[in-house]
Amino acid sequence: MMQAGLFNWQTRFEQLDNGGDPLVKLNKLVNWQMFRSDLQTVREAERKSNAGRKPFDVILMFKILILQSLYNLSDDQLEFQIRDRLSFMRFLGLSLSDIVPDAKTIWLFREQLTEAGLIKTVFDRFDCFLRDNGFAAQKGQIVDASIVAAPRQRNSRDENQQIKNGQVPKDWTDNKKRQKDADARWLKKNGQNHYGYKNHINVDVKHKLIRNYEVTPASVHDSEVFEELLDEHNSSRDVWGDSAYGGHAKRRMLSERDFREHLQRKGSRHKKLTEREKQGNYTRSKTRSRVEHVFGVQAQRAGRLIVRTIGLIRAKVKIGLRNLAYNMDRYSLLSIQ
Repeated sequence: MMQAGLFNWQTRFEQLDNGGDPLVKLNKLVNWQMFRSDLQTVREAERKSNAGRKPFDVILMFKILILQSLYNLSDDQLEFQIRDRLSFMRFLGLSLSDIVPDAKTIWLFREQLTEAGLIKTVFDRFDCFLRDNGFAAQKGQIVDASIVAAPRQRNSRDENQQIKNGQVPKDWTDNKKRQKDADARWLKKNGQNHYGYKNHINVDVKHKLIRNYEVTPASVHDSEVFEELLDEHNSSRDVWGDSAYGGHAKRRMLSERDFREHLQRKGSRHKKLTEREKQGNYTRSKTRSRVEHVFGVQAQRAGRLIVRTIGLIRAKVKIGLRNLAYNMDRYSLLSIQ
């Protein structure tokens, strides 16, 4: 096998650039160092001695998690792809001679972020960066939720009932508890049964950037986290949402907080929608549908996310990272338009 020289690698990178490698733009546009002070806290809590090999740089590890979220890779797949793909290596600033973090190291860093509760912190940090760079939330906000699947649990009816009541079956061993997700819930929607969590998001109308989010078990109704998602920093007081948010109490709450509601109306068997209400739904849907583009891009870019972690806290980390990665990818696109 012929040994590749410097010229060969430069040629390869030029070919990647000509092919439109999106990671080049992302790497250039995002100020990764702004996350260092937040991320470094996990190292301060972890390192008690200067003996042994120094841990990997926190920015390197954070960028690895962003890659994982952008391409929906498992820890093992991610380790392989970093070793295999030139575009990943360049994005991370690694050379062929550098040590690549293995799957266990990637898992451990994500666990450290989970324990430190840092994902929402870095998400908000990037939102401040967006506002400072000309992408403040404008023209109103749209609230919606998407189901995120989790591996289905094979429990007995009695076990499921105990879990639903907030209890852990007494006959479960410690080993079994570590393998069972007692936080994910079932939901029936449009005749289909779903198991997992919900990603509740707030998107600004102009830029289609996620401004706030919340993660809950799938059984939690969309309206239960509606108020917490509202963005007071948007330039407009207009709020769009589907009929799940359209109860009288929610509309009254919006009015009391000086928001202008554009919530879809829902008919029933005994009270059909009037023609005017139908026309209103049609008009509102032209704006409200922009939030569907966000979920669509997330699915198209990285595939349908299945949370293969255990518990709500870890699900919040996986889904939060996916929302952050979407915003970074979206910012990269908006910056070159």
